[in-house]
Amino acid sequence: MNQLKYFCNGQFVESTTEKYMDVYNPSTGELLAQAPCCTEAEVLKAIEAASAAFPAWRDTPAAKRQELFFKLRELIVKHEEELTDLIAREHGKVWKEAQGDLAKALEPTEYACNIANHMMGESFMDTSKGIDSVSYREPLGVFAGIAPFNFPAMIPVGWMAPICIATGNTMVLKASSTTPLTTLRFAELYKEAGFPDGVFNVVTCSRNEAEILLKHKDVKGVSFVGTTGVGLHVYSTAAAHGKRVQAQTEAKNHGLVLKDAPLARTAAGIISAAFGCAGERCMALPVIVAEEAIADQLVEELVQQISKLKIGPAYDKGSDMGPVVTEKHRQSILKWIETGIAEGAKLVLDGRDVTVPGYENGFYLGHTIFDHVTPKMSIGNREIFGPVLCIKRVKDFDEGLAVMNSSPFANGSIIFTQSGYYARKFAKYTDGGMVGVNVPIPVPYGIFPFSGHKDSFFGDLHCVGKDGVRFFTETKCVTTRWFEEDELTQTKLSGWGN
Repeated sequence: MNQLKYFCNGQFVESTTEKYMDVYNPSTGELLAQAPCCTEAEVLKAIEAASAAFPAWRDTPAAKRQELFFKLRELIVKHEEELTDLIAREHGKVWKEAQGDLAKALEPTEYACNIANHMMGESFMDTSKGIDSVSYREPLGVFAGIAPFNFPAMIPVGWMAPICIATGNTMVLKASSTTPLTTLRFAELYKEAGFPDGVFNVVTCSRNEAEILLKHKDVKGVSFVGTTGVGLHVYSTAAAHGKRVQAQTEAKNHGLVLKDAPLARTAAGIISAAFGCAGERCMALPVIVAEEAIADQLVEELVQQISKLKIGPAYDKGSDMGPVVTEKHRQSILKWIETGIAEGAKLVLDGRDVTVPGYENGFYLGHTIFDHVTPKMSIGNREIFGPVLCIKRVKDFDEGLAVMNSSPFANGSIIFTQSGYYARKFAKYTDGGMVGVNVPIPVPYGIFPFSGHKDSFFGDLHCVGKDGVRFFTETKCVTTRWFEEDELTQTKLSGWGN
């Protein structure tokens, strides 16, 4: 059995823990590795390494930091096939989705390659007579990243690490104990690219040991992705200890389908968004709000297109949908399907009995669709994080928008229509932070922030893009005055402050 090590101060270190956490291959159900539940002392050791590395890294010119990110970028491209396979193998998302996971980690890495431009401050000559003012963006110190299982590359080494480190900070990253292999492989790539020891550290542990990251005096901020309950705890605890926090949390994204939408194309987009990554993403599209006039046709089109899709192992490039991440998570989704039936929703497509020949021990579920889901049904309001799509029916645009905005979550929201009027009105009045117009997964390009709203986010500055740079830096303003030669001999003070 491959017992993993944690990465601290530029070295892979064997943990002294007696507790290890299982890492599975979801496609086969086989045990891939075991991740250490690092001890409190080992988490502290990682913080100390990051703190010790900060002064020299902060003083490294941004242009020099950029050079290392150029090298890292080339290493990611060089190992693209290997990293894609690793993501698919430990998570269960199919090959194209694993490629997308890696691509979304590459975007912020490329953004970091131009960090000097993004950190530029502002200046003003003669704010008063002979007085100039300049502002700078400076790093703060050690940041903690707490990553979920569902994107082994994009979130920990895309959203969290690159901008943090490029702006001159150091990081202790708590990788998901369910999918740690990709993050640990990236630690090797950071080392190979030439990043100094201690700048990037990776631990795996439970919530108990991770609590240190929320309270330690040397940790200046926390970037978190996970459930709303845990995110609220991270936000309130870390903020109470004087830290910056960005907590991306749960979602229940809705898509409004108006009667003028092209149904075949719309259905294809819905299927990709609802069932991609087996529904295990916060930007999935698990709820469709359909105008009554076309609801029956839409459901028929969805079922017809889904019937042509192949469920299979993640690393089989012919698979259209892979397994969910663990058997425990599979059981949780099964309970949600039972809840939907008990609540009275119409089960149009039942994915509970799917088996994949040759992979009978894998954690598979088929595409599942519930129709006639009402606003009171929990299955249409709570995050399931699996391949389950709910259809809510409405009479028109206004009712549809009201249904969508009644959700406590507001990560993404989508409209399918050919009407510019309704598209514009939707973009203006939807609560969603990321809006798609005929775009089923409106995740913006990495130069823009990932901007969830309401109970999908706690904090002030979102991850990635300019928001990310602002989160990982603080502003310093410097005001200077230089005297004329004849002023040097004067003792009169009346000129100060004028």
